[in-house]
Amino acid sequence: MAGVAALLRKTQEYVKTKEFRDYVTSTHFWGPVANWGLPMAAFKDMKAPPDIISGRMTTALIFYSMAFMRFAYRVQPRNYLLMACHFSNVVAQSIQASRYMIHHYGGGVKASKPPAK
Repeated sequence: MAGVAALLRKTQEYVKTKEFRDYVTSTHFWGPVANWGLPMAAFKDMKAPPDIISGRMTTALIFYSMAFMRFAYRVQPRNYLLMACHFSNVVAQSIQASRYMIHHYGGGVKASKPPAK
């Protein structure tokens, strides 16, 4: 219990520093915070029916997030918050892509529908 109290005390001291205030007021922090909307929307859409998933957009978002994961790692100083955001988006979009593939190519679409004329 003493370790938890010490950790809380150290965290409170760090939050009061100028270094922390500079970080919270930078784009290095707010850029990733704004980007968290992408994976949150994808995780929310997992409850929706798979017929609304766009295969092209899902693929584009996977490659977009993979590119920015690399960017977040290569930029100095490394932006681990942005990297975690895009990693979460790759996971979420990959799940959505698998739902799309199962629905459209794995027998998810009912075969009893008459062909469109």
